[in-house]
Amino acid sequence: MSPVIPLTAARSRLSGPADPELRPEDRDRRLGEALLATGTLSPQALATAFSDHSRMDVGLGELLLAHGEITGDALGEARSQQYDAGHADFQNFPPDPRLIDVIGAARCLRQGLLPWRRVAGGTLIATHRPEHFAAESRTLPADLHPAIMVLCSEEELHRTLLQQRGHHLAQAAEFRVSPDESCRFWYAAGPRAAVVAFLAVLLVTALVAPLALLAALTLWTVGWMVLGTALKLTAALVQARALRQRPEPDIPTIARLPVVSILVPLYRETEIMARLIERLSRLDYPRALLDICLVTEADDILTREMLHRTHLPRWMRCVTVPAGTLKTKPRALNFALDFCRGSIVGVYDAEDAPAPDQIRKVVDHFHSRGADVASVQGVLDFYNTDTNWLSRCFTIEYAGWFRVILPGMARMGLPVPLGGTTLFFRRTALEALGGWDAHNVTEDADLGLRLARHGYRTEFLDSITEEEANCRAWPWVRQRSRWLKGYAMTWASHMRNPARLWRQLGGWGFAGMQVLFLGTLSQFAFAPLLWSFWGLMLGFGHPLAGILPSGGMTVLVGLFVAAELVNLGVGAFGLSRAGKLRLLAWLPTLHVYFPLASMASYNALWEMASRPFFWDKTRHGLFEPPQADPDAEEIIAKVHAQLHPDDAVVSRQEKAQRRRGEGAPRTRSRYGS
Repeated sequence: MSPVIPLTAARSRLSGPADPELRPEDRDRRLGEALLATGTLSPQALATAFSDHSRMDVGLGELLLAHGEITGDALGEARSQQYDAGHADFQNFPPDPRLIDVIGAARCLRQGLLPWRRVAGGTLIATHRPEHFAAESRTLPADLHPAIMVLCSEEELHRTLLQQRGHHLAQAAEFRVSPDESCRFWYAAGPRAAVVAFLAVLLVTALVAPLALLAALTLWTVGWMVLGTALKLTAALVQARALRQRPEPDIPTIARLPVVSILVPLYRETEIMARLIERLSRLDYPRALLDICLVTEADDILTREMLHRTHLPRWMRCVTVPAGTLKTKPRALNFALDFCRGSIVGVYDAEDAPAPDQIRKVVDHFHSRGADVASVQGVLDFYNTDTNWLSRCFTIEYAGWFRVILPGMARMGLPVPLGGTTLFFRRTALEALGGWDAHNVTEDADLGLRLARHGYRTEFLDSITEEEANCRAWPWVRQRSRWLKGYAMTWASHMRNPARLWRQLGGWGFAGMQVLFLGTLSQFAFAPLLWSFWGLMLGFGHPLAGILPSGGMTVLVGLFVAAELVNLGVGAFGLSRAGKLRLLAWLPTLHVYFPLASMASYNALWEMASRPFFWDKTRHGLFEPPQADPDAEEIIAKVHAQLHPDDAVVSRQEKAQRRRGEGAPRTRSRYGS
């Protein structure tokens, strides 16, 4: 590695790098010549790299590193000669944090710059992207001029910023979203008191005028059921019509493929770590353009230690989120966003198994669309569908939701609640919105609504990610409780200014948002009122039978039957699209499956008042999927041996315990899928 720039000689370098205005191809040529001169690189390897580099939006040095042709030290030496610049020694000469604060740690990460020290009448600025230094330095405040370039690696810059200003970055991650669109207003006593007051009014009314309350709530719930059924039916028809149309024309060739960053938030996921690494290794996007960030929490010692002991490929790295007042998945995503390299940012969950060609399809889709398409949502499915009845029903529900209803709603121009995984964004749009709301426990649904409010669109991609269905009853209820709590808090947050929401979404979008959020919450909370009418078919009476107009009961039963038929039709349509028609026989049992969500809605109401930001983690790794790749088990065994050197062989008994959920402590943390 080249020596640290001598502080006494810094004055001679105030003019900056030797070739700041060279064309990119000339800079790359000089770098290649420097590597050839030292014997680090062969002419054949350089020629291959230049050929690949012409089609990729990545620096030549990073490309050579990704291909394993050179080491980081060799690249540093070559760049030092190319730019006549020394290397920063942060260990012996720590940066002056006051200089970092002149532009802020987040900007340092975005621009790849780190104001280091003042010397010889100027400021030493460390960078891992010397080719951009001349342009970036011109945007720096006058306090940092004249700027003297010194070199560092990306890893050194990130590590030093975390040491010096990690707590600032962590705090900023909690408050990136505008207060007007964040649910952090729930910190105040008022919103929680409103929930308690609402429940109290219901209780008092039930004691004073039970029949009137029953009639009002029944009418309210039936109204939302009708609107929700109409929305599902329309979305299904729109989606069916779109699928019958001619396929889209071929996508024009992309001149230079972009870098894609993938955020994978982890918390106590040691049981599936080996399998996660193997699945991500199946992605066939060029490794030089793939930037996978495994995002861990500072207090998750076990997961961090396991990753530290694992030799990760260069395109896969760890980002550790410092401790803070909040610990949620969206906070971790916000923190890691500043460390991303890509112009496209995606999110996977720890148990995901994405299709190998998924990233290529995402890149092609963004390339074929305008800038208003800010997000692309993939299809979620399950690899443990046949575990039990609950997993089968979960599969049916997801088939209808991700393959029929959501794509249909997007085609109708309605705001759509995003899924928490297999989700990709144009980075510029994501940063313009402030990323994710760190206080929202359904940050995905909230982000979909905020995208629509600011004029962006979401489209759906016909690419599948398989994940693990939550197929144990009480964990399922807890997970659904978090989702419903998030829906309620999202609706309340965005409805603080209904007039502005109407202007941003338009009347059509505003109405769709009400049906999706308020209607869903109402139907789950008051579903038992509707179930009571099914007793009429069995000859039981009903308290409202005496006050309904003539034929009213017949109309109600007809509406219930129509809603059930639509639900069955959407489920069958989704199963057909998923290629899982074998589950058709289980469709009628959804009538028993959805009452679990009503139980979850009551727990959600309680948590809104008692602990609105609590993130009830869903545990993964209990049900291992079958392997389509005959070599996969061998790959997983190798990775497992890296992660568990003292336990390289896992007995069949231990595997069986894991599938049953035994042999490991139950955890209750604040985030998961």
